[in-house]
Amino acid sequence: AGCVRFKNTQNILAKNLIVVTLGFLCWYFIGWPLAFGTPTASEPTKFAGSNNFAMDGFLGAKTSFRNWFFQGCFCATGGTIVSGAVAERSKLRGFATYTVLMTSIIYPVVIWWGWSGNGWVSYT
Repeated sequence: AGCVRFKNTQNILAKNLIVVTLGFLCWYFIGWPLAFGTPTASEPTKFAGSNNFAMDGFLGAKTSFRNWFFQGCFCATGGTIVSGAVAERSKLRGFATYTVLMTSIIYPVVIWWGWSGNGWVSYT
């Protein structure tokens, strides 16, 4: 559990489990579509993606599953970095709320802005 006191070891381990379970559920339902859901040609958007909710359309392209998991790991890593930064300083409920916001809104929208090719920060 890193450099935390023995009494906080279970709390840190619980935070890591929350990031993996709750973070990936949020990534599944909301995060992936906002980060990589390509918009329709008639409605391009600069804010966030707008399709592939809950892996809709993934059966057609098998590489989509691999990309979903790979990018989901980066999304969860963003939550675990903060977990270490707030070790012994936050309650579990507050961290769970942060994890939901981070993995379903904050991280995916920023990814869309920079890496989608359609976002307002994108070079193209």
